[in-house]
Amino acid sequence: MSAARPRLAAPPGACDTHMHFYDRNVPAAPGGPPLPGHFDVAAYRQVQRRLNLQRVIVVQPNAYQFDNRVTLAAIAELGNSARGVAVVDESVGDAELERMTRAGIRAQRIFELPFGAVGLARMDAIMARVHPFGWHANVQLDGRTLPQVEAQLLRLPGKFVIDHNGKFLEPVGTDAPSFKALLRLVDSGRCWVKLSAPYETSRSGAPSYEDVGRIAKALVAHAPERMLWASNWPHPSAKDAPPDDAALLDLLLDWAPNEADRHRILADNPAELYGF
Repeated sequence: MSAARPRLAAPPGACDTHMHFYDRNVPAAPGGPPLPGHFDVAAYRQVQRRLNLQRVIVVQPNAYQFDNRVTLAAIAELGNSARGVAVVDESVGDAELERMTRAGIRAQRIFELPFGAVGLARMDAIMARVHPFGWHANVQLDGRTLPQVEAQLLRLPGKFVIDHNGKFLEPVGTDAPSFKALLRLVDSGRCWVKLSAPYETSRSGAPSYEDVGRIAKALVAHAPERMLWASNWPHPSAKDAPPDDAALLDLLLDWAPNEADRHRILADNPAELYGF
Protein backbone atom coordinates (compact mmCIF):
# COMPACT_ATOMS: atom_id res chain seq x y z
CA MET A 1 0.00 0.00 0.00
CA SER A 2 1.35 3.39 -0.98
CA ALA A 3 2.09 5.85 1.81
CA ALA A 4 1.62 8.83 -0.51
CA ARG A 5 -0.52 11.61 0.87
CA PRO A 6 -3.74 12.60 -0.90
CA ARG A 7 -3.80 15.50 -3.34
CA LEU A 8 -6.85 16.87 -1.52
CA ALA A 9 -5.94 19.07 1.44
CA ALA A 10 -8.53 18.26 4.08
CA PRO A 11 -9.84 21.31 5.99
CA PRO A 12 -9.55 21.73 9.78
CA GLY A 13 -12.10 19.54 11.53
CA ALA A 14 -12.27 17.03 8.68
CA CYS A 15 -14.20 13.93 9.73
CA ASP A 16 -14.24 10.31 8.58
CA THR A 17 -17.87 9.36 9.20
CA HIS A 18 -17.68 5.57 8.80
CA MET A 19 -14.97 3.11 9.83
CA HIS A 20 -14.61 0.08 12.11
CA PHE A 21 -12.31 -1.38 14.75
CA TYR A 22 -11.58 -5.08 15.36
CA ASP A 23 -9.77 -6.62 18.33
CA ARG A 24 -8.24 -10.08 18.02
CA ASN A 25 -8.93 -10.59 21.75
CA VAL A 26 -12.69 -10.12 21.31
CA PRO A 27 -14.21 -12.94 19.27
CA ALA A 28 -16.82 -12.40 16.58
CA ALA A 29 -20.40 -12.80 17.77
CA PRO A 30 -22.77 -15.50 16.53
CA GLY A 31 -24.63 -14.35 13.44
CA GLY A 32 -21.85 -12.07 12.22
CA PRO A 33 -19.04 -12.56 9.72
CA PRO A 34 -15.54 -13.54 10.89
CA LEU A 35 -13.11 -10.86 11.99
CA PRO A 36 -11.12 -9.47 9.03
CA GLY A 37 -8.05 -9.09 11.26
CA HIS A 38 -6.80 -6.90 14.09
CA PHE A 39 -7.34 -3.18 13.43
CA ASP A 40 -6.79 -0.90 16.40
CA VAL A 41 -6.63 2.79 17.28
CA ALA A 42 -2.88 3.01 16.72
CA ALA A 43 -3.28 1.75 13.15
CA TYR A 44 -6.15 4.10 12.44
CA ARG A 45 -4.25 7.11 13.78
CA GLN A 46 -1.74 6.51 11.01
CA VAL A 47 -4.60 6.82 8.51
CA GLN A 48 -5.76 10.02 10.18
CA ARG A 49 -2.30 11.57 10.02
CA ARG A 50 -1.84 10.58 6.40
CA LEU A 51 -5.19 12.06 5.33
CA ASN A 52 -5.15 14.99 7.79
CA LEU A 53 -8.40 13.94 9.46
CA GLN A 54 -9.17 15.19 12.96
CA ARG A 55 -12.54 13.59 13.73
CA VAL A 56 -14.04 10.16 13.28
CA ILE A 57 -17.32 8.27 13.59
CA VAL A 58 -16.71 4.69 14.76
CA VAL A 59 -19.37 2.32 13.40
CA GLN A 60 -20.17 -0.95 15.15
CA PRO A 61 -19.09 -3.74 12.77
CA ASN A 62 -21.38 -6.63 11.88
CA ALA A 63 -18.80 -9.07 13.22
CA TYR A 64 -19.65 -8.03 16.79
CA GLN A 65 -23.44 -7.81 16.35
CA PHE A 66 -24.77 -6.43 19.71
CA ASP A 67 -21.41 -6.54 21.54
CA ASN A 68 -20.32 -2.88 21.45
CA ARG A 69 -17.22 -3.28 23.67
CA VAL A 70 -14.60 -2.74 20.97
CA THR A 71 -16.38 0.27 19.51
CA LEU A 72 -16.84 1.92 22.91
CA ALA A 73 -13.25 1.24 23.98
CA ALA A 74 -11.93 2.79 20.77
CA ILE A 75 -14.05 5.92 21.21
CA ALA A 76 -12.77 6.27 24.78
CA GLU A 77 -9.18 5.95 23.56
CA LEU A 78 -9.70 8.47 20.75
CA GLY A 79 -11.35 10.99 23.07
CA ASN A 80 -13.63 13.90 22.22
CA SER A 81 -12.67 13.80 18.53
CA ALA A 82 -14.71 10.59 18.15
CA ARG A 83 -18.40 9.69 18.14
CA GLY A 84 -20.02 6.33 17.48
CA VAL A 85 -22.79 4.28 15.88
CA ALA A 86 -23.85 1.34 18.05
CA VAL A 87 -26.19 -1.62 17.78
CA VAL A 88 -28.75 -2.28 20.52
CA ASP A 89 -31.99 -4.26 20.66
CA GLU A 90 -35.49 -3.45 21.87
CA SER A 91 -34.76 -4.54 25.44
CA VAL A 92 -32.04 -1.96 26.07
CA GLY A 93 -32.65 -0.01 29.27
CA ASP A 94 -32.55 3.72 29.85
CA ALA A 95 -29.47 3.47 32.07
CA GLU A 96 -27.52 1.69 29.34
CA LEU A 97 -28.64 4.21 26.72
CA GLU A 98 -27.56 7.05 29.00
CA ARG A 99 -24.17 5.38 29.53
CA MET A 100 -23.63 4.85 25.81
CA THR A 101 -24.70 8.39 24.96
CA ARG A 102 -22.23 9.80 27.49
CA ALA A 103 -19.60 7.55 25.89
CA GLY A 104 -20.16 9.21 22.51
CA ILE A 105 -22.78 7.10 20.75
CA ARG A 106 -25.04 9.15 18.50
CA ALA A 107 -26.75 6.61 16.24
CA GLN A 108 -28.15 3.10 15.89
CA ARG A 109 -26.97 0.95 12.99
CA ILE A 110 -29.68 -0.56 10.77
CA PHE A 111 -28.30 -3.12 8.29
CA GLU A 112 -30.78 -4.61 5.82
CA LEU A 113 -28.24 -6.94 4.21
CA PRO A 114 -26.61 -10.28 5.15
CA PHE A 115 -25.04 -10.36 8.65
CA GLY A 116 -27.01 -7.34 9.85
CA ALA A 117 -27.92 -7.54 13.53
CA VAL A 118 -30.90 -5.17 13.17
CA GLY A 119 -32.84 -4.82 9.92
CA LEU A 120 -35.72 -2.66 8.82
CA ALA A 121 -38.32 -4.95 10.42
CA ARG A 122 -37.01 -3.93 13.87
CA MET A 123 -36.06 -0.36 13.05
CA ASP A 124 -39.23 1.41 14.15
CA ALA A 125 -39.35 -0.19 17.59
CA ILE A 126 -35.67 0.31 18.33
CA MET A 127 -35.57 3.89 17.07
CA ALA A 128 -38.52 4.70 19.32
CA ARG A 129 -36.32 3.57 22.22
CA VAL A 130 -33.12 5.42 21.27
CA HIS A 131 -34.40 8.61 19.64
CA PRO A 132 -35.19 10.28 23.00
CA PHE A 133 -31.47 10.00 23.78
CA GLY A 134 -30.56 11.97 20.66
CA TRP A 135 -29.66 8.99 18.48
CA HIS A 136 -30.44 8.89 14.78
CA ALA A 137 -30.72 5.90 12.43
CA ASN A 138 -27.72 4.90 10.31
CA VAL A 139 -29.11 2.75 7.51
CA GLN A 140 -27.37 0.45 5.05
CA LEU A 141 -29.46 -1.34 2.45
CA ASP A 142 -29.61 -2.11 -1.25
CA GLY A 143 -30.56 1.29 -2.66
CA ARG A 144 -32.59 -0.37 -5.38
CA THR A 145 -35.22 -1.08 -2.68
CA LEU A 146 -35.60 2.57 -1.66
CA PRO A 147 -38.96 3.09 -3.40
CA GLN A 148 -40.39 0.24 -1.31
CA VAL A 149 -39.01 1.49 2.03
CA GLU A 150 -39.14 5.27 1.44
CA ALA A 151 -42.31 5.74 3.49
CA GLN A 152 -40.89 3.79 6.45
CA LEU A 153 -37.71 5.87 6.43
CA LEU A 154 -39.71 9.09 6.33
CA ARG A 155 -41.64 7.93 9.41
CA LEU A 156 -38.41 7.85 11.41
CA PRO A 157 -38.26 10.36 14.24
CA GLY A 158 -35.58 12.94 13.56
CA LYS A 159 -32.53 12.50 11.36
CA PHE A 160 -31.22 9.47 9.49
CA VAL A 161 -28.19 8.58 7.37
CA ILE A 162 -27.95 6.39 4.27
CA ASP A 163 -24.60 4.63 3.77
CA HIS A 164 -22.30 4.32 0.78
CA ASN A 165 -23.88 6.55 -1.90
CA GLY A 166 -27.14 4.65 -1.39
CA LYS A 167 -25.35 1.33 -1.93
CA PHE A 168 -27.17 0.46 -5.14
CA LEU A 169 -25.94 -3.11 -5.48
CA GLU A 170 -26.16 -2.70 -9.23
CA PRO A 171 -25.28 0.96 -9.84
CA VAL A 172 -28.27 2.79 -11.32
CA GLY A 173 -28.61 5.83 -13.52
CA THR A 174 -29.55 9.17 -12.03
CA ASP A 175 -32.92 8.92 -13.78
CA ALA A 176 -33.78 5.62 -12.06
CA PRO A 177 -36.81 5.59 -9.73
CA SER A 178 -34.63 4.30 -6.89
CA PHE A 179 -32.19 7.20 -7.21
CA LYS A 180 -35.07 9.68 -7.39
CA ALA A 181 -36.37 8.12 -4.15
CA LEU A 182 -32.98 8.82 -2.55
CA LEU A 183 -33.18 12.46 -3.65
CA ARG A 184 -36.66 12.74 -2.14
CA LEU A 185 -35.32 11.44 1.16
CA VAL A 186 -32.52 14.01 1.05
CA ASP A 187 -35.10 16.70 0.29
CA SER A 188 -36.88 15.88 3.55
CA GLY A 189 -34.11 17.87 5.25
CA ARG A 190 -33.56 15.00 7.69
CA CYS A 191 -31.52 12.63 5.51
CA TRP A 192 -27.74 12.61 5.09
CA VAL A 193 -25.82 10.39 2.63
CA LYS A 194 -22.28 9.08 3.03
CA LEU A 195 -20.07 9.38 -0.04
CA SER A 196 -18.11 6.23 0.65
CA ALA A 197 -17.05 2.68 -0.31
CA PRO A 198 -17.59 2.89 -4.09
CA TYR A 199 -15.58 -0.32 -4.47
CA GLU A 200 -18.39 -2.28 -2.78
CA THR A 201 -20.85 -1.73 -5.63
CA SER A 202 -18.99 -0.41 -8.67
CA ARG A 203 -18.93 -2.47 -11.85
CA SER A 204 -16.59 -0.10 -13.70
CA GLY A 205 -14.02 -0.36 -10.91
CA ALA A 206 -10.96 1.50 -9.68
CA PRO A 207 -9.52 4.02 -9.80
CA SER A 208 -12.43 6.27 -10.81
CA TYR A 209 -15.50 4.08 -10.13
CA GLU A 210 -17.32 6.02 -12.85
CA ASP A 211 -20.70 4.32 -12.33
CA VAL A 212 -20.83 5.10 -8.61
CA GLY A 213 -19.16 8.44 -9.29
CA ARG A 214 -22.13 9.55 -11.40
CA ILE A 215 -24.38 8.89 -8.41
CA ALA A 216 -22.05 10.71 -6.02
CA LYS A 217 -21.70 13.75 -8.27
CA ALA A 218 -25.47 14.01 -8.68
CA LEU A 219 -25.94 13.83 -4.91
CA VAL A 220 -23.38 16.57 -4.29
CA ALA A 221 -24.90 18.78 -6.99
CA HIS A 222 -28.36 18.27 -5.47
CA ALA A 223 -27.62 18.88 -1.78
CA PRO A 224 -24.00 19.37 -0.69
CA GLU A 225 -25.27 20.37 2.75
CA ARG A 226 -26.51 16.80 3.30
CA MET A 227 -23.43 14.88 2.16
CA LEU A 228 -20.73 13.24 4.32
CA TRP A 229 -17.46 11.49 3.45
CA ALA A 230 -16.14 8.24 4.88
CA SER A 231 -13.20 5.89 4.36
CA ASN A 232 -14.86 2.61 5.43
CA TRP A 233 -11.42 1.63 6.81
CA PRO A 234 -10.22 -1.12 7.17
CA HIS A 235 -12.41 -2.08 4.20
CA PRO A 236 -13.66 -5.42 5.61
CA SER A 237 -15.74 -6.20 2.52
CA ALA A 238 -13.06 -5.45 -0.09
CA LYS A 239 -12.92 -8.48 -2.37
CA ASP A 240 -9.25 -8.15 -3.29
CA ALA A 241 -6.57 -5.87 -1.89
CA PRO A 242 -8.02 -2.99 0.15
CA PRO A 243 -8.28 0.30 -1.71
CA ASP A 244 -5.88 3.16 -1.03
CA ASP A 245 -7.39 5.52 1.54
CA ALA A 246 -5.74 8.58 -0.03
CA ALA A 247 -7.19 7.68 -3.42
CA LEU A 248 -10.66 7.36 -1.87
CA LEU A 249 -10.36 10.82 -0.33
CA ASP A 250 -9.14 12.23 -3.64
CA LEU A 251 -12.35 11.05 -5.33
CA LEU A 252 -13.95 14.10 -3.73
CA LEU A 253 -11.92 16.28 -6.10
CA ASP A 254 -14.05 14.79 -8.89
CA TRP A 255 -17.30 14.25 -7.00
CA ALA A 256 -17.31 17.69 -5.34
CA PRO A 257 -15.21 19.98 -7.55
CA ASN A 258 -16.20 23.09 -5.57
CA GLU A 259 -13.88 23.65 -2.60
CA ALA A 260 -16.65 25.16 -0.48
CA ASP A 261 -18.74 22.02 -1.00
CA ARG A 262 -15.80 19.82 0.02
CA HIS A 263 -15.41 21.88 3.21
CA ARG A 264 -19.07 21.29 4.04
CA ILE A 265 -18.86 17.59 3.29
CA LEU A 266 -15.66 16.96 5.24
CA ALA A 267 -16.07 19.35 8.19
CA ASP A 268 -19.27 21.36 8.53
CA ASN A 269 -21.88 18.67 7.86
CA PRO A 270 -20.45 16.04 10.23
CA ALA A 271 -19.94 18.68 12.93
CA GLU A 272 -23.64 19.55 12.69
CA LEU A 273 -24.90 15.97 12.55
CA TYR A 274 -22.69 14.40 15.23
CA GLY A 275 -22.41 17.36 17.59
CA PHE A 276 -18.72 18.21 17.46
